[in-house]
Amino acid sequence: QVQLVESGGGLVQTGDSLRLSCAASGRTLSSYVMGWFRQAPGKERKFIAAIRWNGGRTYYADFVKGQCTISRDYAKNTVYLQMNSLKPEDTAIYYCAGRRVGIETYEYWGQGTQVTVSS
Repeated sequence: QVQLVESGGGLVQTGDSLRLSCAASGRTLSSYVMGWFRQAPGKERKFIAAIRWNGGRTYYADFVKGQCTISRDYAKNTVYLQMNSLKPEDTAIYYCAGRRVGIETYEYWGQGTQVTVSS
């Protein structure tokens, strides 16, 4: 089992930056892909970015390229999502998730952290 705990959300203004954190525990992530998703009110959950723990290869949804950066810290077993130039439409609950390499479905999810961007 992998436990994921997100943090770093909050209320910010348009144009601000925010860094979300996802602390993982339970097992090492060497064979995992870690991802970030978001779900806005009344909308489906949407993929944002992912990173392969070993090797650090990253993947981004087209709508966030240039705005978000995903990274990881081996020592802290933590994944980050740096978000810049935030807009009100970025308001959502942001979730961290993990899946084993080779498995398409994300198996583990955090509880989410709310990000609200005011205009």
